[in-house]
Amino acid sequence: MLRTLAIENYRSLHNLQLSLGRLTVVTGANGSGKSNLYRALRLLSETVQEGVVHGIAREGGLDSCFWAGPEQSSASVLRGESSVEALRSHNAKRIRMGFAGTDFSYAMSLGLPEPDAGEAENLRTLFGRDPQIKREVIWSGPIFRPAAVLVERKGPAVRMREQRGWRTLTTQLPEFYSLFDTCGSIDCPEVETLRQTVRSWRFYDYFRTDIDAPARQPQLGTRTPILHGSGRDLAAALQTIREIGDPVRLDEAIDDAFKGAIMQVIVRDGLFVLSLRQPGMLRPLLASELSDGTLRYLLLVAALLTPRPPSLMVLNEPENSLHPDLLPALARLIAKVAIHSQVWIVSHSSRLVSALEQSSDCTSIELEKHLGRTRVIGQSGLLSGPVWNWPS
Repeated sequence: MLRTLAIENYRSLHNLQLSLGRLTVVTGANGSGKSNLYRALRLLSETVQEGVVHGIAREGGLDSCFWAGPEQSSASVLRGESSVEALRSHNAKRIRMGFAGTDFSYAMSLGLPEPDAGEAENLRTLFGRDPQIKREVIWSGPIFRPAAVLVERKGPAVRMREQRGWRTLTTQLPEFYSLFDTCGSIDCPEVETLRQTVRSWRFYDYFRTDIDAPARQPQLGTRTPILHGSGRDLAAALQTIREIGDPVRLDEAIDDAFKGAIMQVIVRDGLFVLSLRQPGMLRPLLASELSDGTLRYLLLVAALLTPRPPSLMVLNEPENSLHPDLLPALARLIAKVAIHSQVWIVSHSSRLVSALEQSSDCTSIELEKHLGRTRVIGQSGLLSGPVWNWPS
């Protein structure tokens, strides 16, 4: 389980540390930094799975990801008594991200290349704005200590702790690669364990429910333990839950939202078609006929009740298109799922947040923005936030 998330110099997240629970709810006004927090966690995931370069590129490049304000602000600026002024910085610009887990923790630092002036002509490249990973560290336990370091990367060199000394894994790791791209299970089991953990993280941030949405279309059915991010295999995912997952909880989740309704997957011309029979109807409604809210709720049910639970599931604004009366049922389902998987919810809905906060496992975080910086309401000073130390 993740216990702490730390972000520095990424968009509005100038210096933010968050304590996470088994069920974490993040809320706040528009523009407070919820989306940036979601993007930061997703970027950490992509660093392990696809590489940081592609993740940064999708966000417009590293320059657009850097914190745009000053490195430091005086007390008068923070109180609003004087204006923000740009100061010449003598420090290299770095984005730092990390998380503390129950067993292993990880942090990375990335920035732009720093070519040697004397070799600039020989090393000229059109990819000079690609981000480079300068530092990566894996350590044991939730709090960084030099004695707890298991694997560390400085520039192109990666080494791991071995008994009382260190063993070099490579000295030629390209700086646009993460150590997760090269170090495997045989030479470094700690890297492999963390890699598999992060690869299991699951993100759902947008389900189409328009008339041409993939979830409304008949699809060839194959066993689907994990719903695709587009929802295109909804019928197969729900049928998989019924056959090899938890059919009782599936029926309970549907009945909780639509009293007396029965979900069924039918086969037509070899294709799976989702149907929902509701009380008072002479025939079941097919996926193409369901309302946007009903279809979205079924998509969330399929995502949450996966027969292959992830270590972390993140839902970004799941309340979209849902009638307020469906939110308590969704909150009850999320709370049940959080018993087996860590769940992170980003939401605008006060009703959904209030319902989720009824769970004893819920950690509620409300964000606000002050002078461009995202901060946690109620978290002021070093002693009010989680314990976090960046690797030097």
